[in-house]
Amino acid sequence: MQSMGADSRGIIVPGGFGLRGTEGMIAAAKWAREQKVPYLGICLGFQIAVIEWARNVCGLEGELQCLRGFLQANNSGAHSAELMPDAPHKVICFMPEISKTHMGGTMRLGLRPTLFEPKTEQSKLRRLYGSKEVAWERHRHRYEVEPKYVEELESKGNLRFIGKDERGERMQMLELDGTPLDQRIPELII
Repeated sequence: MQSMGADSRGIIVPGGFGLRGTEGMIAAAKWAREQKVPYLGICLGFQIAVIEWARNVCGLEGELQCLRGFLQANNSGAHSAELMPDAPHKVICFMPEISKTHMGGTMRLGLRPTLFEPKTEQSKLRRLYGSKEVAWERHRHRYEVEPKYVEELESKGNLRFIGKDERGERMQMLELDGTPLDQRIPELII
């Protein structure tokens, strides 16, 4: 990873679906965090950053196995309910109001507000949004950070969920203090 990313000024992990390639994405998120390289996670990329943090900083680790030439996580650590339904630490969960049986048009869709948390005025991400109190983003997803893990995720190291939905229940933006331009958001419109 280091030789591939040595000249990188940042890493973008976009949205997507399915398990294939996610262990590589998790490795990229870990490398970016450890090397203090800016990381932008969009949708699945945001979830990958949370999984990486849960495993490698919070200690909710899993073991990897090689299957058909690809690294795959077994069910012994932090993961997403979408990608690894039997994982004991599903730090990414299915949104409760979304239908699991009717897939057409059941995502959380459209322009939604993200409210910045108090004391985030110096956040790099908030400044990118013009230092406003609310950022409007387009959403298209069915999964979110599992609320029961938020306190544990924020208690280790310098991760902070700086942007939440209008009810304060959904984690929509996070930032690592001291990491240049390190923001991980579900969707970004420019």
